[in-house]
Amino acid sequence: MTQTPTTRVAVIGGGISDEHEVSIASAASVVRAVAALGLEAVPFTIARDGRWLTDDGHRLPAHEALARIADCDLAFPVLHGVDGEDGAIAGLLRMAGIPFVGAPVRAGALGMDKWATKLIADDLGIATSRGALAGGWAAPVGAAFASELRPPLVVKPTTGGSSNGVFVVADRSDLVATVEQARAYGETVLVEEYVRGREVDIAVFRDAAGGLRVGSTLEIGVVPGGVFDRAEKYDGSAEFTIPASLDPREEGAIRQAAVLLYEALGCAGVARFDFFATDDGVVLNEVNTSPGMTEQSQVPRMYAAVGLDYAGLVGELIAAAREWIRPL
Repeated sequence: MTQTPTTRVAVIGGGISDEHEVSIASAASVVRAVAALGLEAVPFTIARDGRWLTDDGHRLPAHEALARIADCDLAFPVLHGVDGEDGAIAGLLRMAGIPFVGAPVRAGALGMDKWATKLIADDLGIATSRGALAGGWAAPVGAAFASELRPPLVVKPTTGGSSNGVFVVADRSDLVATVEQARAYGETVLVEEYVRGREVDIAVFRDAAGGLRVGSTLEIGVVPGGVFDRAEKYDGSAEFTIPASLDPREEGAIRQAAVLLYEALGCAGVARFDFFATDDGVVLNEVNTSPGMTEQSQVPRMYAAVGLDYAGLVGELIAAAREWIRPL
């Protein structure tokens, strides 16, 4: 009796960004889910210095790592941050002809750039907070923004993740120094007016049949300082309400905006969309085309709430990756 070969899935974690450890945790969870699905997981790690490593820590030349990944049926990268979710890994895999789970180059690059995402959302009629881009010089920033934006202000790198380098500025006189602090996490910095509202997230993925699957809404509890920072995200102290306490109008607006952005950015795989529900309506915060994928992360919780468990979610993403050809 002929047996069907087991599907081999190259799971790629780590990376050179400051979200390395988060990615490692996500990759470990995906490996467990792949095994639970009866598939073969082939783990790869990108070290902090950019070297490729096998699961047992042995170094691999980059060309050999790529050859081993190409021997698998598809890749499942769970890289976060720069040189990962910004389209870099998608471009590498696409040029090597390797099917993969997740966003293609264009969606990854646009989603990673908060300023670009903001411009696209504005063009789609999705509300965003008032903001401005701080370029390569900090000296003129305070004067340029003083009359344009009303404090408190949120200062963050345009390409950061996991709330790294996000600061709230109450006094305009602190703006220049804070922009310099944020620039340590990314060369270009976004300054926005602080939005008072409840933070509500939602996730979307396209399944193998081409349908869009929307998860439950998730509301993040109020946190000290008003910013859902790295500590709350990963130390287990964050309080989530699933589904979020929304009226039908708010729920509909968030779902519609998320689907519009998913399509406009050209997303594939699962993407998370973060909003604020305010007295004046729904406001986009940011987009994450490679969200955290541990069992405790927000996206798996959103889908668990609508009946799709963690292994089932991973299985759906793998099935979709094998069905759909990625655009560049």
